[in-house]
Amino acid sequence: MEVAPAKRVRLESIDVVRGVIMILMALDHTRDFFGHPSDNPTNLATTTAALFFTRWITHFCAPGFFLLTGTGSWLARRRRSTRELSLFLLTRGLWLIFLEVVVTRGFGWQFNFDYHLTILFILWALGWAMIVLAGLVFLPPSVVAAFGLVLIATHNLFDSVQWSNPLWTILHVNGQLIATPRYSIYIAYPLIPWVGVTAVGYALGQIYSWPSERRRAFLLRAGAIVATLFILLRGLNVYGDPSRWGTQKSALFTVLSFLNTTKYPPSLLFLLMTLGPTLLFLCAVDAHTPKFLRPALIFGKAPMFYYLLHIPLIHLLAIAFCYARYHQIHWMFQSPALPFFPFTPPPGWGYSLPVVYLLWAVVVTTLYPVCRWFAGVRQRRTEWWLSYF
Repeated sequence: MEVAPAKRVRLESIDVVRGVIMILMALDHTRDFFGHPSDNPTNLATTTAALFFTRWITHFCAPGFFLLTGTGSWLARRRRSTRELSLFLLTRGLWLIFLEVVVTRGFGWQFNFDYHLTILFILWALGWAMIVLAGLVFLPPSVVAAFGLVLIATHNLFDSVQWSNPLWTILHVNGQLIATPRYSIYIAYPLIPWVGVTAVGYALGQIYSWPSERRRAFLLRAGAIVATLFILLRGLNVYGDPSRWGTQKSALFTVLSFLNTTKYPPSLLFLLMTLGPTLLFLCAVDAHTPKFLRPALIFGKAPMFYYLLHIPLIHLLAIAFCYARYHQIHWMFQSPALPFFPFTPPPGWGYSLPVVYLLWAVVVTTLYPVCRWFAGVRQRRTEWWLSYF
């Protein structure tokens, strides 16, 4: 009698946190396409509290995703040897870089292939982080953890280094890698801190072999320590972020100043601010997934599939709105100047936050049944290529 292949066992807590991350990511990208192009959510001189927190809540996406990528890599050891895991991480890292440079850039963000403007975002950094991790998996987890923590804690020591070198731009300083009249490449995600977060996430994966009570106690303690470190270091206002906080026009805006840490590149304080609550969230859902969060499980089981679909879907919605408003859509296919990424905005383009939130809900709701189908496919089937999505 032929035996059906065993279904993959997944950890609900990791899937639900990853799913919430994916949902919030769509909010940020919906705002990119439908918000007012001139609005800067983190400029305290011009922003509103609602706009600031709309951006701030999405800050948790990238750090959480890199952390859980590392954790997932450790968990993959249950079905792969170290050598097999290393090869998988290497090839998947190269695949993610390809997706960033070709697929999401051409088919998602801009709907063109003129390469006038190329911004290297999360898939670029995630790909390189997995390539580095492909080598680190041969080391003891404690060494990998120490390596990651050192990168996170010390990279701000080099903020004052002014080194006009492409390698330094790739590793530490976001900025123009190539700038010519015809082509421009911008590094939005320098690698050093993101590699550090992925390495820490890999070492964190060990706790998922512990008894549940010990694991939750560790996550609670670690999350509280990281969050407390953020408050203490930010309060000292000496190290950990190139932007200092200060007293503002009101108590609320002083709080916003305190929370207004630097993402590009992610400072130590930015990572402490986001990873502390992420660890606490992992603790909160470790034993049980609340009913209202169960839909997020679907997105957490198919994160790359969701990511590759949500950007072109938002872009298509923007085209529909553009045609309804202007009876022309050529702007939606034009590579923009850097400040107006992801497209050249038509005159007067932009919608209020309630419209942005409504369209965000439309995007997430539309993708839910598609991702549920794909998550089922991944659960039932074992073809090698499915692990790359």
